[in-house]
Amino acid sequence: MPKNSNKTLLGLDVQELTDIVHSSGEPGYRARQVFQAIYVQRVLTMEAVSTLPATLRGELARQYVLGVPRIQAKFASHDGTIRYLVGFEDGESVEAVWMPHGDGGEAGDGSDAATSEETGKTPSRGTICISSQVGCAVDCRFCLTALLGVKRNLTAGEIVGQVLTVLNDQKLEPGHDRINLVFMGMGEPFLNYDNFMKAVRLLVEGVGIAESRMTVSTAGVIPRIYDFGQEPVRPKLAISLNAPDQELRSRLMPITRKWTLETLIAAAREFPLRARERLTFEYVLLHEVNDSTENAQHVVELVRGVRAKVNLIAFNPGPGIEFGTPVEQRVLAFQDVLIGAGIPTFLRRPRGRDIYAACGQLKRTVA
Repeated sequence: MPKNSNKTLLGLDVQELTDIVHSSGEPGYRARQVFQAIYVQRVLTMEAVSTLPATLRGELARQYVLGVPRIQAKFASHDGTIRYLVGFEDGESVEAVWMPHGDGGEAGDGSDAATSEETGKTPSRGTICISSQVGCAVDCRFCLTALLGVKRNLTAGEIVGQVLTVLNDQKLEPGHDRINLVFMGMGEPFLNYDNFMKAVRLLVEGVGIAESRMTVSTAGVIPRIYDFGQEPVRPKLAISLNAPDQELRSRLMPITRKWTLETLIAAAREFPLRARERLTFEYVLLHEVNDSTENAQHVVELVRGVRAKVNLIAFNPGPGIEFGTPVEQRVLAFQDVLIGAGIPTFLRRPRGRDIYAACGQLKRTVA
């Protein structure tokens, strides 16, 4: 665990903050002021919280650290993507990625123009990709993060802290700018389930990012998929599929040996989708491994009847990974098979590939 984890304010909810202010002899409403300062105002020091009495500010500053992560390094791609190396109190680090939406990004819904007239500032649109563990234990064969192994889980505060760090650096405001979050960085969120879910609640209740703008990806931790479906507040669910059968998926994703493809698809079929919601299956295409039209036909049979869409991701290369990026013709042929079967299927345009910020490339690379 990180040093001073019991003395960090970032990651605490209103009830936990209430216990702290009560122990200081202050009324409960002070907890809400602290909560607002941390998550809405995004202060960097307790001394900056002008709504609190000086005595309480001083006491909190002496006993607690805010715990906002530090930017250790920042790398910019030619496409506007920014990769952040984010450091924590114990010296460990993870990566987070900011992907601004430009050409080919998400279309606006018309609300941006009205907001721009009100504020005089054109809203930004983009996605923050955040990590849930230092490294990853899942060991997918096509992922650079897997080469790190796993060191530890992130706390809820460290997960939220990545978002605050990017928001502050990019000068973004969730109430004005259109911010999406994807829990698709380093680590398997469902192997750090409690901290991940607490972070989600803090991001919704405090930072102000709607759950409808969040997506979490899992490699297939089946018990947690069932737990996740019962959460009153939850992001959208994406499942990393990557193979059409048990044998190939076991080779590419060793987690399949514990939680089989058959039981994974059963969990997907039983997942309680909300109105107009679709499950997402993510499929990394590896050259002449899982990218044939025959593979695509098997995927059709696998997901038939699930209210889902498929995101196809052409493999993003990296040192030490044996696979190759498929040629465009095979990618398009694969997509055509799925679309022909009535499955909404999209090609995910690689972002930040030149700075090792694309899907599967996060490895705390320092250059």
